[in-house]
Amino acid sequence: MSKQSHRFLLMLSITALLLVCSYADAQSKKSKQKNATPAYKNVFKEAGYKQADIDAKIEKAYRDLFESPQGIYFNVGDTMGYVSDLKNHDARSEGLSYGMMVAVQMNKKEVFDRIWRWTKKYTQHQEGPREAYFAWSINPQTLKRNSQGSASDGELYFVTSLLFAANKWGNNTGINYYGEARRILDAMWKKDGTGNIFHVINKEHKQISFVPEGNGYTWTDPSYHLPSFMEVWALYAKDGHEAFYKECADTSRAYLHRACHPVTGLNPDYSEFSGAPHNTRWIPVAFRYDSWRVPMNISMDYAWFKKDAAWQVDYAKRIQQFFRSKGINSFDDQFNMDGTRPDSILQAGGFKKLRHSLGLVSTLATTEMIYSENNRYDFVHALWNAKLEPYEDGYFDPYYDGLLYLFSLLQLSGKYQIIKPV
Repeated sequence: MSKQSHRFLLMLSITALLLVCSYADAQSKKSKQKNATPAYKNVFKEAGYKQADIDAKIEKAYRDLFESPQGIYFNVGDTMGYVSDLKNHDARSEGLSYGMMVAVQMNKKEVFDRIWRWTKKYTQHQEGPREAYFAWSINPQTLKRNSQGSASDGELYFVTSLLFAANKWGNNTGINYYGEARRILDAMWKKDGTGNIFHVINKEHKQISFVPEGNGYTWTDPSYHLPSFMEVWALYAKDGHEAFYKECADTSRAYLHRACHPVTGLNPDYSEFSGAPHNTRWIPVAFRYDSWRVPMNISMDYAWFKKDAAWQVDYAKRIQQFFRSKGINSFDDQFNMDGTRPDSILQAGGFKKLRHSLGLVSTLATTEMIYSENNRYDFVHALWNAKLEPYEDGYFDPYYDGLLYLFSLLQLSGKYQIIKPV
């Protein structure tokens, strides 16, 4: 063989080796990016608070809600427990699933297991068209269901918290968390309208429904849109619908652009899939109690995935500017989307009045995870100084105000995280 042939083969071999190394390096980077853990910001620390004080504030909020005689959590026997909406005298799929999410985020395995056992026994349908779905409201004293129907956000939180529990604690400690999550998910895909029951997600619009049955399947609630949870399902459900869940996440982000007012950032309690307000028979639509959760959800999506960062920064600027203009320590809790005062006020706990609500103070503070004007952190400081206690007129809501307060403390401290497999 000639020297030229040897030289050519050598060059060919080197080129091939370089290509293989380059491909391997690219795949390694791709794998690292896929499995990268977000850098969870501790906004409280950025705002000047000490870590020991941050930890103490979160622990106190947890004790007040889950371990205090005035709290919302109740043990039942040796193995069960539930979360109650005290002002409405019931236990809701919303609060039960929130309690499970708090427990898994804070590594409270016993509380998580107790809530799940109680929820499964008393609220989950075990047969029929609603099989594996949950009755959204039950009287915890009589154990009589106030409604057999489901509220879609409950199923959303149940599945996500169970997937996180599987990742954190495994499936061999008494509860097969992944198996329970898959049971709910697999059942969703079998709901074809029989008995007027459908998938939790409207499959045509790729958006979560208000309720997965009847006419409620044809519209939505902006506060149910958690694109970050859809991304989690795509990562960890492993049920063959990963592409669909990712599409739902992207669709929710696009939907929120339409649902949030272009000037104030406010969103309606209920809406069409287009983002247009959806009026209900009980009260004209406005920015009310459900709406408070949207800032928290958008902040979570920013912290976990940052796939819509430019719009989310703009949103944070708009909604902060609006509430700052209303007085950061005095703004009301219900508005028309354009920022005017609504003609109708939605009551809560027997009170029908506007107030400066802790729940909204809390969720607005989370938007400073996304953007803080000149690093003022004025919404964060307002939350830090807020108290989970009765108002002067006697109104007290440790359930809704309290849970939004605790979720917001976890988010702003960087402790509300995607839980990956150990």
